[in-house]
Amino acid sequence: METSPTVNRRRFKRVQAPILVRPAGLLAWAAARTVNDISLGGIRTYADEPIPLGRRIEIELLFPESDTATVLAEVAWAESLGESAPARHEMGLSLISASPEALGLIKRALAVG
Repeated sequence: METSPTVNRRRFKRVQAPILVRPAGLLAWAAARTVNDISLGGIRTYADEPIPLGRRIEIELLFPESDTATVLAEVAWAESLGESAPARHEMGLSLISASPEALGLIKRALAVG
């Protein structure tokens, strides 16, 4: 049986970078999680609690050298992980809204990554 070739539908370069993410606003006290990879279109990260697909959330990105940026993202996909995983869930977030400054920090991370 022949399988079709994998198609990369990503519009943006995606890299691993030393960035953390956490909820913004009242939930900012929550533990920051590692960003598995990031692009100008979104991020892949972990979460302990499930977040429904399509939910829009405000998140804070914590960059090296103490830079931070708050962006609006939407849950594009989510997957439950096993017992030995670093968190209960992994998810992909699409960036919906980000300031020019936030995009500049992401671009700088992409150049380093």
